[in-house]
Amino acid sequence: MNSMGSNQVWTIVDPPKGVRPVGSKSVYKRKLGADGEVTTFKARLVAKAYTRRPEVDFEETYSPVAMAKSIWVLLPITTWYDYEIWQMDVKMAYLNGFVQEEI
Repeated sequence: MNSMGSNQVWTIVDPPKGVRPVGSKSVYKRKLGADGEVTTFKARLVAKAYTRRPEVDFEETYSPVAMAKSIWVLLPITTWYDYEIWQMDVKMAYLNGFVQEEI
């Protein structure tokens, strides 16, 4: 949070009249190893999807995370056809992108 604040990633503004922002909540999980001991702690910030309204904000849902299965399928295809693979930093592309619609 400090890094994003110092890089001026966002500007806090009041929502337009008549607009109710989608809320969020934190989800915390403990990942257990084979021996039953806690190996890692995970924390995620998720949107409260039940606050969305039909015909207004149901249409567009994005997930910037690629499934491992998809990557494992694409790697042999790129090798077979001698394609090039480019990597991009989705997090920074998302944070530094210009948004034209109201969120």
